[in-house]
Amino acid sequence: MKKILFLLTMALSILFSENSSAQLKMPQSSSSQTIIQEFGLGRVTVKYSRPNIKGRSVEKDLAPFGEVWRTGANDATVITFTDAVTLEGNPVAAGEYALFTIPGKDEWTIILNKETKQWGSYQYKQTEDVIRFKVKPIKLNEKSETFSIQFSNVMPSIANLDLVWDNFKISVKMTTDVDAKVMASIDEAMKTDKKPYYPAAVYYFENGKDLKSALEWISIAEAGDPKAPWFKYQKARIQLKSGDKTGAAETAKAGIEAAKAVNNVEYIRLNQKILTEATR
Repeated sequence: MKKILFLLTMALSILFSENSSAQLKMPQSSSSQTIIQEFGLGRVTVKYSRPNIKGRSVEKDLAPFGEVWRTGANDATVITFTDAVTLEGNPVAAGEYALFTIPGKDEWTIILNKETKQWGSYQYKQTEDVIRFKVKPIKLNEKSETFSIQFSNVMPSIANLDLVWDNFKISVKMTTDVDAKVMASIDEAMKTDKKPYYPAAVYYFENGKDLKSALEWISIAEAGDPKAPWFKYQKARIQLKSGDKTGAAETAKAGIEAAKAVNNVEYIRLNQKILTEATR
């Protein structure tokens, strides 16, 4: 009987302990974060945890120089590309990768590894590496307590992936081949019944393509909706870049009147800017 009572008491104690633990909520020591950046025709997603310095030494205690680091805390940091990119000139296929680093005083080694499901870097295997390359750290004037991964200088085909912590930043240049894909997409779309005249004209203008084709397409788009001030604005831009100041001025004037008719302050201003440039 005593044995039964003892076992029953232990079972109740364990159950109570588990229920108490389940009800207890505490903040994470290293908060988790997922960031998503649209890039090119795809997106880049980074999932990681963010350690704090808390008075410790980064190079000795948190991300020891010369050792493989998980590039964060808790689980290995995972970076996902939905489209092919290059990192510092190294081609990377679309897919999911663990982001490891080897910190150093004068250079860091950046590593993409196939094994994404692991805690820290304790099961890291170099044989699973996809790419390795080195970058130099950039010293910052202000210190950052919390480790951060972020994107900067994001353009359609180029951006920086930045690792920021303490008084340094590691900046990795990302590029993607957007132009070839967009041009191929425009070529195919122009063979269909629903031709994308407006976006194709704008892309040609903004990316230094054939202005004659751009003007032809924007004129067709304008004819389809002659009251739209944005079509006139884009047409005036193309005319101006083509050297036709007279045509650009006339189109911009019409754009201003069209914008006034719908009380669109933005396109009044944009068309006015083109008119000013065309009449200098």
